[in-house]
Amino acid sequence: MNVQTQEQSVDYLDTAYGIKSWLLTTDHKRIAILYMISITLMFFIGGAAVSIIRLQLLTPQGTVVDPGTYNKLFTIHGIVMIFFFLIPSIPTVLGNFFVPLMIGARDLAFPRLNLLSWYIYITGALFGLWAIIAGGVDTGWTFYVPYSTESSTTNVVGAALAIVIVGFSSILTGLNFIVTTHRLRAPGMTWWRLPLFVWTIYATSLIFVLATPVLAMTLLLIAVERIFQVGVFDPALGGDPLLFQHLFWFYSHPAVYIMILPGMGVVSEVIPCFSRKMVFGYRYVAIASLAIAVLGFLVWGHHMFVAGMSVPAAMVFSILSYLVAIPSAIKVFNWTATLYKGSISLDAPMLYALGFIGLFAIGGLTGLFLAALAVDVHVHDTYFVIAHFHYIMVGGAVMAYLGGLHYWWPKMTGRMYPEFWAQLAAGIIFFGFNLTFFPQFLLGYLGMPRRYAVYPPEFQVLNDFSSAGATILGVGYVLPLVYLLLSLRLGKTCGPNPWGATGLEWTTPSPPPAENFLVIPVVTKEPYLYHRRGQTEQTNEKVGGPFG
Repeated sequence: MNVQTQEQSVDYLDTAYGIKSWLLTTDHKRIAILYMISITLMFFIGGAAVSIIRLQLLTPQGTVVDPGTYNKLFTIHGIVMIFFFLIPSIPTVLGNFFVPLMIGARDLAFPRLNLLSWYIYITGALFGLWAIIAGGVDTGWTFYVPYSTESSTTNVVGAALAIVIVGFSSILTGLNFIVTTHRLRAPGMTWWRLPLFVWTIYATSLIFVLATPVLAMTLLLIAVERIFQVGVFDPALGGDPLLFQHLFWFYSHPAVYIMILPGMGVVSEVIPCFSRKMVFGYRYVAIASLAIAVLGFLVWGHHMFVAGMSVPAAMVFSILSYLVAIPSAIKVFNWTATLYKGSISLDAPMLYALGFIGLFAIGGLTGLFLAALAVDVHVHDTYFVIAHFHYIMVGGAVMAYLGGLHYWWPKMTGRMYPEFWAQLAAGIIFFGFNLTFFPQFLLGYLGMPRRYAVYPPEFQVLNDFSSAGATILGVGYVLPLVYLLLSLRLGKTCGPNPWGATGLEWTTPSPPPAENFLVIPVVTKEPYLYHRRGQTEQTNEKVGGPFG
């Protein structure tokens, strides 16, 4: 690329032509930035709710809020974090920005549909905020019936509609990625040359398209039941509450992999780059992504072991739940093998990736505890489940999102962030996370139930550890927001490939021009052909220093 092209690419990011050009853009990169701003706002709304929860739990007879408000707070936290941050985060931000670049395309297959999906997301978010402001909802993010259909006097319908609306955004996003991956790959970009991040986005998109309609129909039925008194789930109207659990978890367990699969893709990009090695067992890692997506549809019943399920059915779901751990274990093994004897550099993206592996491994192993019938009966609906879930979702998905953001930030903005502060933030988040959630494994095993605003005095020490960890974790999350924003003006400018990485996205200027590629590239090599440092000349010297 010549100098003029690179200068034009920098102007592309800096020259806005006014707000209207952003609100009407069909450029996948700008839409990714719009999503990033949106989900960041929702993240801090969900974080504010849980901050009050942890203050409430500092003392056994918490006096910060009353029990009714406490119920609304953990419901707000769950709904906002799951449906408005975790599910869309990596696909809509990093996927939107980089999938076309990584496969050699100029944009997604349906640019206008891509913009529409963001507007639908914003509409759903506004409905959700309205439901919160108009009185909130106290059912928990799971909307369990008959409480959500009969007893609750809060804004259940508004919250359900918000999730249904944002679900359509997910469906359109998944459809766009599927068609893009099939139809817009550059010449020579065969399926076995696709970056592993694209494989995971593709697998996630299949879940988006196949599972999300089930949740939408289920929540719409709740609204119909509340408004028109039609008996579907409410036993008082002749409905079946277990039917709701089957429908809800048929979506919600695959949704776990919606949140974690893209994170696995990020780690599969970062690990080879910062260990200077090819991915060990590339094809197995790629196939494991599809296997997780498929098997994820078969294990929803392990959420219902104490709901009256027959023993033979419970045993089948238990075995299937153990089976789905195999492709996840394959990925962890292959990442570890990739690290073995690698020329490892502990830059911030690598620290986040290593943190992901450690926390995801703990979350996955404790998931096997919950798949065992006898153990699940003991710890069901306790803080053990909360700890397990957060080790997967927060320790996994959020760590991966931050790792991917740091890895691709120079490409997105053309600026470097301060490496010291980025490494410090990664360390603070890892320490704060473990201090927050590991005590909750102990609390759950000892019998502390979830969703309670008060608890016995003997649980106070562990709860105080957890609240102290949440404070540290909050500091760790605020730090990247500060230094990444500052880097937009103060950060050192960088060339196309500051990490010496492979992949088509690193052959474009930083940030990429509006059309991505002046000439569609032709792919002739396998992915991840790394060499040890010093053995081959890289595009740029690796930089990561402080603000320049």
